[in-house]
Amino acid sequence: MASETPLADRLADPSRPVFLLGEVPPGEGTAPGKILEIATMFSNRSKALASDGFIVYDIQDEPGRSSDSSPRPFPFRHLMDSSTYAAVLARTSGKQCLVYKCVADEKFDDWIQTAHTSHGHSAINVVGRVSSDGTFVGPTISEAMDKVNATNNALKFGCVCIGERHTLESAQARGKSYPTEHLNMMRKQKAGAQWFVSQAIYDIGPTIQLLKDYASLCRQQGETPRKVILTFAPVSRTKTINFIKWLGVKVPEDIEKSILEHERPIDKSIDILCDHLKVILQECASLGVPLGINCESVSIFKAEIDGVHELFRRLQRILLDGRGPWKVIWVDVIPERRGRNDENDSENRGLVKSGILADHTDATVPMMIGAAMGGALVAAGILLGNSLGSQRTCNK
Repeated sequence: MASETPLADRLADPSRPVFLLGEVPPGEGTAPGKILEIATMFSNRSKALASDGFIVYDIQDEPGRSSDSSPRPFPFRHLMDSSTYAAVLARTSGKQCLVYKCVADEKFDDWIQTAHTSHGHSAINVVGRVSSDGTFVGPTISEAMDKVNATNNALKFGCVCIGERHTLESAQARGKSYPTEHLNMMRKQKAGAQWFVSQAIYDIGPTIQLLKDYASLCRQQGETPRKVILTFAPVSRTKTINFIKWLGVKVPEDIEKSILEHERPIDKSIDILCDHLKVILQECASLGVPLGINCESVSIFKAEIDGVHELFRRLQRILLDGRGPWKVIWVDVIPERRGRNDENDSENRGLVKSGILADHTDATVPMMIGAAMGGALVAAGILLGNSLGSQRTCNK
């Protein structure tokens, strides 16, 4: 991985798309061996996808979202630190991670230092507090961005953007007379944010309007638009739909009905999301805003986890087709061979004083790299298909 382009540079590069898969860390207190097993399982399942890397989320409780009329569909559970798990995942998969970090942490400075120096991350996503009510520890999001900037580009960061906040209804609820999410994006961009990742999208109208307003604002202020990574999450059950709505994702009634009444709800969900991306690309083709794709499952339901992989392949093909002609180039990558005696115990290998699992490389299995022309895409994985060969909680 020494010669590999850092994920942060891929995320910031406007000339090429980026393709990511979202993952949630294991529960707090999970045994090191089990952590390695979970990371390896996720890595193995993802080998057949030409992703640039993974997003690892920082999960926070959001009691302010719940009420008697709107209870949390899935119980909250504390999870292990996002940076620590991302380090394990990076070593088991050979791919880098974009690590989410909520600012409500009194040890935020220490976390930044550890994320870079001990865990080797190049990219983080700075996420605001889960609620503006109450008393919180840690820096404000502006202070957090300044702290990351103080690393002198050792760490690069992005932020989130939420289409649902870019509506008149949402603006009025915040005491504004017009939508301002594009202004938030510009403020964060000027503070050093080099990319944005959206919330899961089911209502494309606000997202399209946000991209248009953001592009217009960039032109007015002479700024180059940052890449916006669009997030998509397939659903197949009422409980999962209720959960993403609880998270703040708007799911139009007609879309919800068409998914749940379909013979195969997960397939219908995937079809809808693919159509959504096609419309977004059509509506935003002339804006000059670089786009990327992130696919995630918000539950541990097997059909929805499997659906992420099919959705990823199809969305990747749609985005690349929209950029023009491209082709796949296959390259065998042979990992560096390690001696059999490098570790005392294969089951416990990788445990170090810092608690991080050390290099875990399967030297006998060559990995594949798919390179797509038209954007100079180079992503570890295997491109499959016709032409292209949990749970998550944190308010942004």
